[in-house]
Amino acid sequence: MRERAIARHEVREIEQRHTIDGPRQDATLDEDDDVVIIYNRVPKTASTSFTNIAYDLCAKNKYHVLHINTTKNNPVMSLQDQVRFVKNVTSWKEMKPGFYHGHISYLDFAKFGVKKKPIYINVIRDPIERLVSYYYFLRFGDDYRPGLRRRKQGDKKTFDECVAAGGSDCAPEKLWLQIPFFCGHSSECWNVGSRWALEQAKYNLINEYFLVGVTEELEDFIMLLEATLPRFFRGATELYRTGKKSHLRKTTEKKLPTKETIAKLQQSEIWKMENEFYEFALEQFQFVRAHAVREKDGELYILAQNFFYEKIYPKSN
Repeated sequence: MRERAIARHEVREIEQRHTIDGPRQDATLDEDDDVVIIYNRVPKTASTSFTNIAYDLCAKNKYHVLHINTTKNNPVMSLQDQVRFVKNVTSWKEMKPGFYHGHISYLDFAKFGVKKKPIYINVIRDPIERLVSYYYFLRFGDDYRPGLRRRKQGDKKTFDECVAAGGSDCAPEKLWLQIPFFCGHSSECWNVGSRWALEQAKYNLINEYFLVGVTEELEDFIMLLEATLPRFFRGATELYRTGKKSHLRKTTEKKLPTKETIAKLQQSEIWKMENEFYEFALEQFQFVRAHAVREKDGELYILAQNFFYEKIYPKSN
């Protein structure tokens, strides 16, 4: 309750500041400012590291960052909350340009009749590595908030021991997360092992997301965002390379699983599907990168504009 009260106070302060500064002319925004990015971040994919960059740049690049805090981190919104969220994002002009981030599954704004949809971005990770990181995070936390007591604190069992004992926290079903996050709010998205959910997640990744990166190549993801969305990400690449915050969050006490543990998980149909989605996303990201950058002396650089217009008629006098 205290966090909600603080959040409401912050919103009132911002809205009052905009009123004092003077209303925008006819309440319309410049095209460059009428932009919203939604980063529906998957847990334990370096999402905090990336979000820190957005927070560090927001004052300099003049946009707002808003965390979507859902009750108990539930990634599925009720229908009424979906309506509220879509209305907030599209009509809250004081918060534009805006960067929204939170652990929510993909939401199709077109279903609600909006004229201009937000720009979706995301990052995903090798599914077993993500699960291992989350397993130890629940027990030992990380170096971002080291004093915070975690839900499974005190449980010293390693991930290998958990898998060998058939524990619930390391069961193959726990791998089923990245697919439903991209699939969305349909019931079938959350049916573990659904082939339809996998195909819908692939469809959304290609058709509804501006760019999806991978944790293992996060710097290249940031570089592409800076080149294509400079309104938000100007200076992001250099900040990621040199800044302290971008490397701040690391799960504590994490032990890499043995080959035997990995092999056991890889026998699961759920792993095969989550890995298929990860490989699909990785191939798409590498395809985008291959057409956008070149390497010289071990460094990547963004290609300049590679098209132009000609034979423009009718000729002007």
